[in-house]
Amino acid sequence: MDDDTLPWVEKYRPHTLADIVSHGDITGTIQQFIQKNRLPHLLFYGPPGTGKTSMILAMARQLYGEQYKKHILELNASDDRGIDVVREQIKDFADSGRLFGNNGVKLIVLDEADMMTQAAQAALRRVIEQYTRNVRFCIICNYVNKIIPAIQSRCTRFRFSPLPMPEVEKRLVTVIENENLNITADGKDALLNLCKGDMRRALNILQACYAAYGVIDETAIYNCTGNPRPSDIAAMVQSMLSDEFTTSYNLITKMKVDRGLALQDLISGTYDYIEGLDFPPQTRVYILDQLATTEHRLSTGGNEKLQLTGLLGVFKHGVQLGAKS
Repeated sequence: MDDDTLPWVEKYRPHTLADIVSHGDITGTIQQFIQKNRLPHLLFYGPPGTGKTSMILAMARQLYGEQYKKHILELNASDDRGIDVVREQIKDFADSGRLFGNNGVKLIVLDEADMMTQAAQAALRRVIEQYTRNVRFCIICNYVNKIIPAIQSRCTRFRFSPLPMPEVEKRLVTVIENENLNITADGKDALLNLCKGDMRRALNILQACYAAYGVIDETAIYNCTGNPRPSDIAAMVQSMLSDEFTTSYNLITKMKVDRGLALQDLISGTYDYIEGLDFPPQTRVYILDQLATTEHRLSTGGNEKLQLTGLLGVFKHGVQLGAKS
């Protein structure tokens, strides 16, 4: 496929271990494993967009060269997560004899392994043991607690934390220069604020904004993603704290309709905003607790209008708590 038609997530995916953004300690350890020809089974876990799959593919390229796809079996466990996949596809691949790769072993990559059923994971445990002589398993997941302890103990674990902002910014600057994008300073700040260390999300937002707008500024970023702007969140919180109940309710309802916002998005923004406000301890604890309760009710199908009125009551009561202290 022509590079110009590729999504930027794939176009700018690191090709070598040296290209990986951040995670220098993990890269160094894996380089040692490869050099000493002692590659163990690997378990990569951490939030999305932090380089887990990129690390595996870069490692495969180093082991097998550009023909690496012939030497690895990739399975997305969220699609193929039943016990039959473990018993058939993986066993067939493992049984088909040793390849003459750099270290004589094959690679089986199980992505989103935390979506595998318990039965499939139990079957996988035995398969890992059985084919250790000629196969290395690379298990990728977001939540390590969903992987059974028996598999965790058979793998060398690496945690991928969210990427530091300077590292994300450095890679974004490279993409902006290569693609000759017209992006403002506030647009770049908004992009970094929204991605929260997720490189995949940052590149997807950037590409979407490039397709939709000539100049990528803060407004373009927030319009493209549908997230509430910081100024909207500030206006909403200040209204809930100081305005009369009906005035505040009408203002927030109008904001939701005009901007096409969901109450759940507003709650997430409110949480970030009130971190910077100077509240008495009991007020802060009460508001945060009630924000969590409201978000839970919305996630289980609660009515948005009722939850919004409840949220207004929370802030009014929180102000009274602060006044009494």
